[in-house]
Formats: sequence, C-alpha cells, structure tokens
Amino acid sequence: MPRVKAGVAELEYDEFGDAADPALVLVTGLGSQLIDWPEEFCRQLAGQGFRVIRYDNRDSGLSTSLDHLPVPDLGAVLSGTQSPPYTLSDLAGDTIGLLDALGIDRAHVVGASMGGMIVQTLAIEHPDRLRSVTSIMSTTGDPAVGHSRPEAAATLTTPAPPEREDAIEYLVTLLRLIGSAEMTDDDLRARATAGYDRARQPAGMARQLAAVVGGSDRTAALRGVNLPTLVVHGEADPLLDVSGGRATAAAVPGAELVTVPGMGHDLPPSAWPTIVSAIARTAARS
Repeated sequence: MPRVKAGVAELEYDEFGDAADPALVLVTGLGSQLIDWPEEFCRQLAGQGFRVIRYDNRDSGLSTSLDHLPVPDLGAVLSGTQSPPYTLSDLAGDTIGLLDALGIDRAHVVGASMGGMIVQTLAIEHPDRLRSVTSIMSTTGDPAVGHSRPEAAATLTTPAPPEREDAIEYLVTLLRLIGSAEMTDDDLRARATAGYDRARQPAGMARQLAAVVGGSDRTAALRGVNLPTLVVHGEADPLLDVSGGRATAAAVPGAELVTVPGMGHDLPPSAWPTIVSAIARTAARS
C-alpha cells in the first residue's frame, strides 16, 4: 500500500473507485486499522460515485509509530494534571495532511468512534476542506452522554496478551462484547487475526486514548458547523451508547440522525445498505 507524509507521521492508505470522483475519506477509530473498514463496504461506497480513501491513523496499523512519545498516565490526563502526547486536533491535522499530499482540495469525511470525534473536529477547525461530514458510533465529548457499560469500558484499558493465539482469542472476546449479535465467531476471528498479523501498536493505542479522554466537549462548537452532516449510531452499542449519537445530531444544525436497531460498536453487513445510502444522500446535499 502507498504511504504519504502528513506532518509528524507517514500515513498508510489505500483507495477504491475512480480517482476522478469526489474524494470520500474514511477515518478509523481507537486502535483500529484501515482494514477495519471492510473492503465490500468500501466498494459499495465507491459504487455510489466516490473515490474512497481509507488510512491508518498515526500510532496504528502501518502508519508511523510515535514511540519517542511517552505512554500517558490516563488518570492524570483525565484529571487535567498531564497533557496528552497529542490531541484530536493533531489527528484531524493528519487528515488534512493526507488531503494535501493527495492533491485533494475538499472531501467528504466519514469517521467511526474516535474517527467520528476526528471528523467532528475537522468540521469545527477545517470546514473549508470538507464537503460533508458523517459521524458513526461516536459522541460529542460531553461526559453526560455516550456512556459505556462497565464491562465494555474495561476493554479500553485492558491490554491484549502478547502471544498470538492468546491475543486473537482476547480480541474475539472483545469484539463479541462490544459488537453486533449478527457477527459470527468465525467473522470475529477472521477480523482479529487479520488485525494482529498486520500490525500491533499497544502503546500507540494508549496515546490515542489519551487524545480522546483529554479532549473537550465539542457541543457548543458543533452548533457553528454549516456542512451537510449525518450521524449514524447503533441502538445496541455498549461502548458508546446511542445518546452520544443523538447528542451529536442535536448539536449540528440540520444534521440527519440514523439509528440502526441491533447494531453494536461495529459495522455489521446488514447495516451497510442503510449507512451507504445515507452517506450518499448526505453527500448529495453538498
């Protein structure tokens, strides 16, 4: 896969569709990799007339590991006594760096989970570079919404074991805990195996999590967003409950909210037609 220099990081990315079509950039979540945007989902988006670009965030997948930065004390970051190694604004800046490197003036952006927080930040800080915004299974940063069930929250700070088979089984258990009921164990094991074998950056995930917990409430700033905006959230999401999506849609003037029954903190295939058509509908508003 190709790589581009974007600020402090080199970002690994790939593309689907016609390069002459409007760009649509997929921004992934905490500790996730570009392969967590399923290829068939990307092809369906490309079939709607988009140049689809997915990439690894800094400190994940095959993009640059910023291991010269410390592993943060999350409690200290949450209390405000320690700054995170980098911020959601820095991660949003990486997306702008990707657009610059690819010669893209403006793009549709779609983010999932932490990626939703990044695209919200893009809409606030770089609206002139965007055509439309889609925030999936995310939240505004308001601590009153987007709550996690205790057992789901614990997965964020519990490291996977180092040995391959143990780590894969751990990841299957985690994905089952936070994901949609329709996903089979074979589906989850294939995803966990692909992610483990492609790249592991546990310290990077901790730095990304510090950027999330060290972020501010974006609600007031989102009220100033003047871009076609879609918010998608699973009604069965145990990691960031649906109140996070509802609050995001309520904050952005004119935003469309789509809630998906049975969808957890993942992208189950049964939801793809709904999500893809909603993204295309939102893009058409631009």
